[in-house]
Amino acid sequence: MSALLAGGRLDVISGEAARDALSHQRTELLADRLAPYLGPGLLTLEGPAAVPASPEDIATALQKRVPVPGRIRGNMWAVAQYIESHRHRRTLKKLMADVFAVEPTPSAFHRFLAGLPIGLVVDSWYDGALVAAMIEAGRTDVVDVQGQSRAAIGESRWHRGFDLLGRSTEPDKARTLLYRPHGGMRPDGDVLVSDSDYVEVLTEIDIQTPIPEEVRARRATRGFLFLGCRFHDQMLRTYARQILKRSAGPHACVAEATTLTVNERRFLAAEGILLLDLPLAEAAQILAG
Repeated sequence: MSALLAGGRLDVISGEAARDALSHQRTELLADRLAPYLGPGLLTLEGPAAVPASPEDIATALQKRVPVPGRIRGNMWAVAQYIESHRHRRTLKKLMADVFAVEPTPSAFHRFLAGLPIGLVVDSWYDGALVAAMIEAGRTDVVDVQGQSRAAIGESRWHRGFDLLGRSTEPDKARTLLYRPHGGMRPDGDVLVSDSDYVEVLTEIDIQTPIPEEVRARRATRGFLFLGCRFHDQMLRTYARQILKRSAGPHACVAEATTLTVNERRFLAAEGILLLDLPLAEAAQILAG
């Protein structure tokens, strides 16, 4: 079925048709014509997550550690900014490390992805479940490129590359490029999380400079498959839109249609992203085979 929305048509496939479409997505994934775009929803595939699995969860965890004004409670970016402004950046970094102190156990789906020698994976969350799965798989051909807060660390670079042992490296010769646009908690934890972290990025993201050149090159021959992602906040939509820019397509998103907000539906429609109306756990089983 399809739903008409202002600014475009949201194409939605449900039931058996969605399962058939996902089987095709699996073929494209295995042929390296599709890049997975992962969100924190994957952390709950096999039970409750050991770490926050949404921006709202992070806000709640930080609020338990530092009292914040009621008007910003529940807003991760604003809560992080309040802590940074009133308690210093070092405190925010320490609290984020505490919140993510438990390393999530990789799911079967993480392990499936970790074994694929595909060219590009985008992971939009801060945890290291996929990195842990890649280490378990013995991968030595992966470079983990993380967005970083330039203002916080006093560097001019928008991002930094690491091998799976946390050593600095460059992404151009990686078999698999793992791109984490918002950063990762390990090895350095210089993540984008507060409002001020994004000020510089958002001033230039339209001209793509914060996005690694190697990511831009690899997306040119691939579409994206969104898994475990939500786009209910403008920040999340802005990043996804810019990462999609100039990619080959086509794109699809796995989500249950009834859970989506109006803004999420509009975003998917505007970007021409096919909605596969399936539970994430079922989709993960189909993709893993």
